Amino acid sequence: MIILACDHAGYPLKEEIKKFFNKENITTIDVGTYSTDSVDYPDYAKLGNAKVLESDNNIGIFICGTGVGMSICANRNPKIRAALCWSPAIAALSRQHNNANVLVLPGRFMTKRKAIRIVKEFLTSQYEAGRHAKRLKKLN
Repeated sequence: MIILACDHAGYPLKEEIKKFFNKENITTIDVGTYSTDSVDYPDYAKLGNAKVLESDNNIGIFICGTGVGMSICANRNPKIRAALCWSPAIAALSRQHNNANVLVLPGRFMTKRKAIRIVKEFLTSQYEAGRHAKRLKKLN
């Protein structure tokens, strides 16, 4: 399942990504926020984390203004590997090398078109394990 979370600055981009998923008949869980009214990003990162951790198959897409706040908050949970991605290549590598389970996007600095390319790459890339597995073990 794909879990969507954002603050007020990420709300417009989250809604565009939801339209893409709806068009593709991909089900998501949206934990908010649901408007551009000012909110605190940690509240929504924590809600998103909780949903992502309900299943090993869940993937999060979190969005705030720069992506930094959501990344910091999400990564406070040792079972979350949130990657702030600005390009499709970085999104792919974050999955392949780091087994990232949360994609974080900078809502104020990302076009809809680029965001969707990044989302597609993140969702279709697979963890390679191998030499990367020993590095992930060092995180625990």
